[in-house]
Amino acid sequence: VQLQASGGGLVQTGGSLRLLCVASGFDFSSSHMDWYRQAPGKQLELVARITSSGRTNYPEGRFTISRDNAKNTVYLQMNTLKPDDTAVYYCHTKLLRDYWGQGTQVTVSS
Repeated sequence: VQLQASGGGLVQTGGSLRLLCVASGFDFSSSHMDWYRQAPGKQLELVARITSSGRTNYPEGRFTISRDNAKNTVYLQMNTLKPDDTAVYYCHTKLLRDYWGQGTQVTVSS
């Protein structure tokens, strides 16, 4: 199982970024996928979740999660970014155990 996240970077307050996570090694279309983030000195927190059927859950309302099962890819569109969104963002899935991508850094400057 591999989860390869990308798309992070430096953006100004109010800007947007789209993160991608390309999955391999498991049945992606049958798996729920999540994005989490961890800011310096803070706990890991759930950002968005999409089920295998495409239902979504957004604890953070400015973000949109989507998936393309043909590409084994899950996306996180982040709009109206704030400095508090600065964190390492991880894609995640839970099969028999938890799997995490390597993380992609998002930095929002004020």
